[in-house]
Amino acid sequence: MDLHADQISFVKNAVGADFEIFRLAGDASTRRYYRIVSDSASWALMSWEPFANEKDYPFLNVLHHFKESGILVPQVFAVDGTKGLVLLEDLGDLTLERKFWENQDQSQSLPFYKKSVDQLVKIHTAATLPKNPKPVCQQVEFNFDKFLWELNYTKTHLLEGLCQLKLSPQTEAALEKAFTVLADSLASEPKVVCHRDYHSRNVMLKLGRTYVIDFQDARLGPRQYDLVSLLYDSYVDLSEEMKSLLLDHYISQLPESERKSCETQQFSDVFNLQLVQRCFKACGSFASFYQTRKDTRYLKYVTPTLKTVCSEAALLPDVKIIADIINNEGLLERNYEEPCEP
Repeated sequence: MDLHADQISFVKNAVGADFEIFRLAGDASTRRYYRIVSDSASWALMSWEPFANEKDYPFLNVLHHFKESGILVPQVFAVDGTKGLVLLEDLGDLTLERKFWENQDQSQSLPFYKKSVDQLVKIHTAATLPKNPKPVCQQVEFNFDKFLWELNYTKTHLLEGLCQLKLSPQTEAALEKAFTVLADSLASEPKVVCHRDYHSRNVMLKLGRTYVIDFQDARLGPRQYDLVSLLYDSYVDLSEEMKSLLLDHYISQLPESERKSCETQQFSDVFNLQLVQRCFKACGSFASFYQTRKDTRYLKYVTPTLKTVCSEAALLPDVKIIADIINNEGLLERNYEEPCEP
């Protein structure tokens, strides 16, 4: 346990005198989580950077907006912004990822995935309805600059950093052109509220219900962004049948007007572009965790995710250069779990 005295005092004031504190395994962020346990109850304590205004604090602002939109999120019991502390409902340890891997037949996890899709539909519909004042997630968006930043983030941390590539001027120019096509095409799409990181580690299962977590970066963007995040999640290996069933389920749960727009060739074309962009960005994140803080836990996901990027980019003439770089530089043959130091 590494809580300071004033943090322990916050917990004591919130839950009473008799409790134990256990550090929980961290995720990819800099947030720290603890389980607070008493004889009759338990809570989850989130420790992050201090904040001044609870109303505009993205984590709490989006949490309250999602809750009002009918989305299952953890209950908030106490807050102290000066200490960066939020005491939350304890959702347990069962993630959608764990439920997926504990079954030999992945179709047994389909009911839980469908419930997760139902929550996503609410994010894309109810949470997207205009509200005054606008919640934080309706004030920021995936625009051209943000998509381009994500792509260059991967170029910096994966291609130039982890892989130490020295691209020729011609290849650099071709890659920049592909990035521009991706960013421009995706930014021009109609936008809904996107969770932004909707994968199997950010859905918790408690008493048969699916809860959404890690939503503080939610923003407006193409609905395909979240769909790719869930269906092409680096942490699981969904079969093509499962992906198809879940996409069909998502579309079937939408209002009729939105459903029709998801049954067009335009939707499929954008989905394919989003698949390249989102999975390429995921590879950049995995590389950056090692580049910036020597966290090796995510390096094992680089190769399978790069394979997804490569196979899809190879089919799209405007972004084929990404697949060419992956193939020509032998990026699929590297052992990322034993990175080479410069």
